[in-house]
This record gives sequence, structure tokens and C-alpha cells, in this order.
Amino acid sequence: MEHITLLLAIVVVTALVFDFTNGFHDTANAMATTISTGALKPKTAVAMSAVLNLVGAFLSVEVANTISKGLVNEEGIQPEVILAALVGAILWNLLTWLVGLPSSSSHALMGGLIGATVASIGFSGVNGGVVVTKVLIPAIAAPIVAGVAAMLAARLTYRLDRNADAKTTEKGYRAGQIASAGLVSLAHGTNDAQKTMGIITLALVAGGALVPGSNPPLWVIVSAGLAIALGTYLGGWRIIRTMGKGLTDLQPQQGFAAQTSAATVILASSNLGYSLSTTHVCSGGVMGAGLGRKGGVVRWSTATRMFAAWGLTLPAAGLVAAGAEFVARQGDWGVYLVAGFLVASCLGIWLVSRRQVVDHTNVNDDDDENTPEPAGVVTTAIAAVTPPPAGSVAAVADEGLKTTIHAPAPGDPAAPPAPAAAV
Repeated sequence: MEHITLLLAIVVVTALVFDFTNGFHDTANAMATTISTGALKPKTAVAMSAVLNLVGAFLSVEVANTISKGLVNEEGIQPEVILAALVGAILWNLLTWLVGLPSSSSHALMGGLIGATVASIGFSGVNGGVVVTKVLIPAIAAPIVAGVAAMLAARLTYRLDRNADAKTTEKGYRAGQIASAGLVSLAHGTNDAQKTMGIITLALVAGGALVPGSNPPLWVIVSAGLAIALGTYLGGWRIIRTMGKGLTDLQPQQGFAAQTSAATVILASSNLGYSLSTTHVCSGGVMGAGLGRKGGVVRWSTATRMFAAWGLTLPAAGLVAAGAEFVARQGDWGVYLVAGFLVASCLGIWLVSRRQVVDHTNVNDDDDENTPEPAGVVTTAIAAVTPPPAGSVAAVADEGLKTTIHAPAPGDPAAPPAPAAAV
């Protein structure tokens, strides 16, 4: 193993903590729809996802190289910069997990790295071309591509199965969901676990333990894979609830379409070295699949909050990282202060989360079954012009309203005779 100083050891441990938070933060990407449709039991789903995340970590290092060699210039980067970047990323992951929002761990890491680098050596330390082509453009394009693909796939499945037995098709699609969820987990390991490999490799280069341009050592690959697998197994139940129930209500056909489309996009981007967000891709797939079923809806209020979190991820993590870098560069006491602040913040967020526990026993429960989602403008407009089904309460009430409005006045020849008085 390379020569590791105390500062580098702190950075490596912090990076593995980020990898752990990445695991439970992003478990929903692979398993939320599988759990919400009942294809797998919650604990079985996260155990399967953890194993496949670990396997996926060994399949490629292209994304790791994008992080360690492409996003920022290796020359001039100090280990304190990496520590500060990780602090920004971890705190953003935990805050969004606390409120159940599926934000991007990848963008939190990259935002933290960019913010700490700019605070340390200025904008010259950031490769703007790489940020645009391999971060920002995929961030916009990937969820759109996955969403459109999932919507078309869901519509195709319903069209092909319109004459088939409903119970038989649902059983088949639940089996397909298990396979597609496994594919997403494998893809998540090839993409997200590599980001921690890249950040640890960058720290080792910055600390002089590796020469510039080195690939991640084997021990880095193994430790990053184990950390993300452990985090995945614990399950980010709050975000799983949002992805599985909060965005839309999915049937097995839609879950299969969402996961298959997301896995295809993630695996293709990993082979190309694009460090995209699996959260963005899977969320886009879920919303697209939700619109792929006739009568399916997306809860746009939840989606809007999610989009806002996506937009804030890079700048928020970057600002926290820049502040942490300023303190860490003051010397050893600054490094210890930043590390202590991170530990205290993590403990505080965890204590707050215990006030309302979400785990595998209640992950499929609605937050408040008695408070329905407010109808959006489009939904309200459609409901206003759509006649209610015959025999429904709304239809009966509507018929009664018409009778009241059009009833002839007393004494009118067209008026029906008054009913006899009840005895």
C-alpha cells in the first residue's frame, strides 16, 4: 500500500463515509419501484442491490478516471481540498435524505470538488470543458432520454398485453422487475462506486502517494465497493418511499419499463466515461413510466421539489466545500475542526431523523393517507370536462343538481304531481 500520512488517512476515511452515504442515498434508484409494486420484499431487495453494487464496482474504471484525471487539474490540489469537497457532498446527501428528496450524490461530490478547488487555486483549476460535456449536458439529457424511453416502453407493454390475462402478465412483469432492478444495481456500482475510487485516487496523487495519471489501486477499488454495498444494504428508506410512492403510482409493467430504460442509459454512459447522476436517470424513468399508462399521473408538486434540489446540489455542496477548504488550509487545527464539524453535523441529522422513523416496515405507507395530493392545473381541467361514470356518487350528485336546476316551478303544467304525504 502507498505511504499514507495522517491527513491522507482522514481524507480516505471521509471518502469512504461519502461512499457509504451514496449507497443508502441511492438505493431507491434500483429498488424503489420493485419494493412499491411488491415484486420483492424490502430487505430482500436491498440485500440483492448491495451484492450487485459490489460486483459492479469491479467492472470498469472509466468514470473513476473522469473524476481523478479530468474534472480538476491534479497539479496544485492539496489533500485539504479533497477533504473539504467530501464534507460538502456528505452534508448535502444527508440533508436531502432527511427530507426524502432523491438528489444526486454524484453532483454533490462534483459540486464539492469544484467549490473546494476554486477556493484553493481559483477557476483555473477546474476543467470547464469536462464539466460541460461530461457533467452538465448528461445531467440534462439523461433523465429526458430515460423518461421518454420509459414512457414509450410502458405504452408498448400495455398495448402488447391488452388481451392477456392481467394476473399472469403482472406476475411476469414482477419477475422482469427483479431482473431489471438487478441490472440497475449493477450499473449503479459501475458508475457511483467509481466516483469514490476517483476521489481517493485524486487525494493520493495530491498527497504524493501516487504519481499523476495513475489508475485506482486494487485496495481502493475493493474498499469503495464494500462501502457503497454496506450503505445500500442499510437502505435509504425515506428516499425509497418518495421514489416508489411519492412521484407516481406504478404497476409492475411500468416498474419494469422504468428500470430497464434507466439501466440502459447508465451502463451506456459508464462505458463512455460520463459521470451522470443515477438519481436523475432513475427519477426520469419513473416519471416517464408514470405517464406511460393510460390515466397515469405524476405528482408534480413532489417532482418540482425534486427538480429544485437538483438545481441546488452543485452550488450548495460547492459553497459548503469552499468554506470547509478555507478552514482546513489554516493548518492541522483547521483539518481537525472540519472533521469534528462533519461528525457533529452527521450525528445531529441522524438524531433529527429518529423523530419520525422510516424503515422497511413502513416504507410503502403514505406520508398522510388523509391528505391527498393537490390536483394540478392540467388534472383539474381534465376532470372538469370529463363526465363521471354512471352510477358513481359524483354522477348521482350531478344528476340531482341538474334536476334541481331544471325543475319546473310550482304550478307549472309540466310540474309532476306532489308526492303524497308520508304517514
